[in-house]
Amino acid sequence: MSEQTEILIIGAGPTGLTLANLLGKLGVKTILIEAREQLIDYPRAVGIDDESLRAMQTLGLVDQVLVHTVPDQQVRIVNGSGKVIANINPTTREFGWPRRNGFVQPLVDQVLLEGISRYQCVDVRFGAEATDLVQDAQGVTVTIGDAGQERTIRADYVVGCEGGASFTRKKLGIGFPGTTRAQRGVVIDVANDPLGTPHAVFGGDPSRAYATLSLPHGIRRWEFSLMEDESDELVDSDEFLDKLLKDHVDDPASLDIIRRRVYAHHARVAESFRKDRVLLAGDAAHVMPVVAGQGWNSCVRDAMNLGWKLHAVTRGLATDQLLDTYADERRDHVKAMVDLSVGMSKVVTNRSKITSAVRDATAAVIDHLPKLKSYVSGQGFKPMPKYTRGVVVHDTSQDSKAVPVEEGAKSSTGMLFPQPKVIDGECGEVLLDDATDLGWRIYAWNNDPSNFLSEQSRRRFEALGASLVQVVPSVQLPWAQQNAMPGVQVVGDPAGVLKQWFHQHPVSAVVVRPDHVVAAECLIQNLDQTLNRVLDKASVAPAGRNESNTIAEAQAAKIQPAR
Repeated sequence: MSEQTEILIIGAGPTGLTLANLLGKLGVKTILIEAREQLIDYPRAVGIDDESLRAMQTLGLVDQVLVHTVPDQQVRIVNGSGKVIANINPTTREFGWPRRNGFVQPLVDQVLLEGISRYQCVDVRFGAEATDLVQDAQGVTVTIGDAGQERTIRADYVVGCEGGASFTRKKLGIGFPGTTRAQRGVVIDVANDPLGTPHAVFGGDPSRAYATLSLPHGIRRWEFSLMEDESDELVDSDEFLDKLLKDHVDDPASLDIIRRRVYAHHARVAESFRKDRVLLAGDAAHVMPVVAGQGWNSCVRDAMNLGWKLHAVTRGLATDQLLDTYADERRDHVKAMVDLSVGMSKVVTNRSKITSAVRDATAAVIDHLPKLKSYVSGQGFKPMPKYTRGVVVHDTSQDSKAVPVEEGAKSSTGMLFPQPKVIDGECGEVLLDDATDLGWRIYAWNNDPSNFLSEQSRRRFEALGASLVQVVPSVQLPWAQQNAMPGVQVVGDPAGVLKQWFHQHPVSAVVVRPDHVVAAECLIQNLDQTLNRVLDKASVAPAGRNESNTIAEAQAAKIQPAR
């Protein structure tokens, strides 16, 4: 007899662990299986960005994750002579957290694994390998090899996120086009950091590129390019490692080596992220070179995008068509991240002296152009998620002489909404996501958004477990809270960050999705029609259809803020 679940996740890497936590928080019955007997215990990814820390905040795990990070980690890029040709040092906090952070992946993955134990609706099973997968119109049957025995699990939907060699992707016959560079690299992780400096160095030396990074808890990583005539087996030679490290430390033989491993520079994106009731996420859907440090973070973005959509579909709040938007939204951004990683890899690891000389000369020019230098230092080259398709509605604002648009102003639709500190009247000054419920939200500047919604639209929105939020200057907070309509939350803007944001955008209301992406922005007078266009894009049922049940279920499963 087959076991039954709503969602089956294959693979307990960062994607599967993040998705399982999110589905658990939403009350979705989930089974997570992993072929290995335990989590991988050696460092792999070494960078976690502000978007991923915001995701950890959403899961209520950010405090446990921060323990294993180096906040605001800078990167110095040097040439073959050791001269600094660029600094990467982003210091802004648009989304509430440092933009660049070193981290120890096994320890953060362990935090995610332990976080799942909070939810009785999620079951994690190690030593359980998927060996077959068959789907029909009603669900998916997966055969599992577990402790020498075969059993089956029947799921409404399956998410394959078991890495680049994904069984799920191969079983579905989905192509994985892209490239694997001939040049390989070797990773060396050591305990008791012999350098002890807090930041990272990328060495663009054409004779042999390298990187060295400080990680939490006294761990240091080195990465070196391997030459074509150097075999993978050399990594097991202490003499070879001493040769690589001799210019970096006085006594390589005394290092406490945790890990030595050869890797290849893969750049691949699956031809499709979905086939009927089976979806691909994380490295099963895309892999990229390690240089930009975006592999782990891209996995987390996939999980955050997919989690709320699976919840809405399994609860009958939206039709199955909503799941098509996952690939529509994620694929373009993943491709941009792959291209960034490949480009940075070529800049740092190229072996041409001529190309390196051109790079160094370009860096010297940039160093004398303040705006461009600031752009590089602030990591402006990193493509932010910007969804042009899917659950987004563009161009909803009408031109108004009363709301002039500044030159260069851009729409925020499809991008993450900022997360400054606000005052919620209960917990004092907190980050925005902690002050509000973390499902769908409408933020309106200085207006009660309920005054601009029809009863039908409001009930349709509330069926999703959504929130209406009025943002006011902090000095107005007591008065606004006292006069707020039932069901409308009021937050104060103590530093004027949100006031400035609304000033820079010719809008006064935004519809924000559960993954913090702006689904639409508009003038408050156009809110009702804009909201309904968003909900149509999200395949949400019209108001009145199973309304009482969906509202009760949504409220029961509503994501609660981490206090």
